[in-house]
Amino acid sequence: MSSPIDIAKRVLKIEADAIFNLIDRLNEDYVRAIELILEHRGRVLVLGVGKSGHIGRKIAATLASTGQPSFYIHPTEAIHGDLGMMVSGDVCLMISHSGNTDELVATIPSIKRIGLPIIALTANPTSKLARYADVTLNTYVNEEACPFNLAPTSSTTAALAYGDAIAITLLTMKGFKEEHFAMCHPGGVLGRRLLTKVGDIMIQEDLPMVNRQATFRNALTAMTSGKQGIVIVVDDDEKSVGVLTDGDVRRTMEKYDKISDIILDDIYTRKPKTIKEDALATEALRKMQNNKITSLIVTNGSDDIVGLIHIHHLLAQGFY
Repeated sequence: MSSPIDIAKRVLKIEADAIFNLIDRLNEDYVRAIELILEHRGRVLVLGVGKSGHIGRKIAATLASTGQPSFYIHPTEAIHGDLGMMVSGDVCLMISHSGNTDELVATIPSIKRIGLPIIALTANPTSKLARYADVTLNTYVNEEACPFNLAPTSSTTAALAYGDAIAITLLTMKGFKEEHFAMCHPGGVLGRRLLTKVGDIMIQEDLPMVNRQATFRNALTAMTSGKQGIVIVVDDDEKSVGVLTDGDVRRTMEKYDKISDIILDDIYTRKPKTIKEDALATEALRKMQNNKITSLIVTNGSDDIVGLIHIHHLLAQGFY
């Protein structure tokens, strides 16, 4: 008998191969499916039965959350009144591994009378669904991960991956950005990550700031009282010209024998990294990580210093 690990490896390999094999099947039909959705500018109505229905619900949710209005309709409910949800401008995405699912096929005449285009997601390009669809996307898989080749496993994985591909293609072609994503996800940790601005969590009071003509001792005092491990160095107009970090201090103390010999203007780091107060907090974190630093000076539209944000402030708010 195979071990649990061996069984899992077999399943994952079969399902990975199922997705990988879709790549070579991408062609003008896929392009046409995307064009249909973009041209009609309505909702994507996703229909499927059984496991395909569960996959359809997830695809509809992903589309909706990435800027493409979409919802799932159960085919049985559709022919008992829910066809009234369909309006001109909508596109139907119909999912069926066999392409001959009775409940799904039964909706096609009515959908055609309403005048909506149909995109078929099926493994059977000669099926009834494929015959009446405007575009057919082939989700054929060599085998199910089930040892009896019966339980929908790799076939549903392939359909789900195809749905993700459609969603991300539309997202990219529409120019959907982080701020749009935030509007669709205002709740929970994700919403906080997408909606929180730098100005919401930066410190503004008692900023550790010294003039570039100040002494090194003055800078140390400001750093100690500021408790941020950094001092903002400014010119006479209070525009930032550099920073002195605790790392700069350590390196300086290794080089000089006496504090009185140290001139601040000789040791602070020029061209400090800044960020605007209306930037997303996630952008601040990314900027810190990319530059391998722990603090950013926050400025307004006039490049005036309005705050300081430290990586600890971001971590405390759940950004990581």
